[in-house]
Amino acid sequence: MSKTKVLVVEDYLPLVETLEYQLKRAGYEVYRAGDGREALKQAKLILPDLIILDVDLPVLSGVEVCKQLRANPATRDTLIMMLSALGEESDQVVGFAMGADDYIVKPVESYKVLLQKVKALLRRREPAVDDNDSVSHFGVTVDRRRFVVTIAEEPLKLTKSEFRLLETLIRQPGRAFDRNELVEAALGEDTLVLERTIDVHIRALRKKMGDAADLIETVRGVGYRFREPE
Repeated sequence: MSKTKVLVVEDYLPLVETLEYQLKRAGYEVYRAGDGREALKQAKLILPDLIILDVDLPVLSGVEVCKQLRANPATRDTLIMMLSALGEESDQVVGFAMGADDYIVKPVESYKVLLQKVKALLRRREPAVDDNDSVSHFGVTVDRRRFVVTIAEEPLKLTKSEFRLLETLIRQPGRAFDRNELVEAALGEDTLVLERTIDVHIRALRKKMGDAADLIETVRGVGYRFREPE
């Protein structure tokens, strides 16, 4: 059985070497790229299962690399974990909006935690099996088998995290989910995130939903719900 391939895109050599050591020790096959252009070349060549992608890169920024990876059919579904010294929520919003699946803030304080996040991301590569492949409310349709969301029959381009988040909410309209429940249901129960990470995902999802954004309602002091049909 082939090993899971991880591409580390980082220009700070000591961090690259530490990440490579930790990932290889955990059983992953590790590749390196030191700038944005090389990252795109490597990603197309080796088709990694996961890319750990620094934001601040030479030649092309990590955000631009993420954008181009998502635009290429060959790498569109590759898992991407953004890595940055920038801890502001706005930076996370940009990363998630470009299609990142997770976000790590440097310096990495615990490689054990990072490896848990890597494992959690890889664990949710395949959609879970469900007897009901699609569900629709208020013109919004989520089709799990085809991994497609449409609003008024127009397709919506979502990241995996956004897709699972919307699916979780729409399958039980009217039910208020707290943030921990949404992290477990949409991001994976082993995911370790900042307290407000789910809010970043919701904000990005609402923006993509346009006029249908208000179907995702904020429940003060609790979390979020999908509007209940009358």
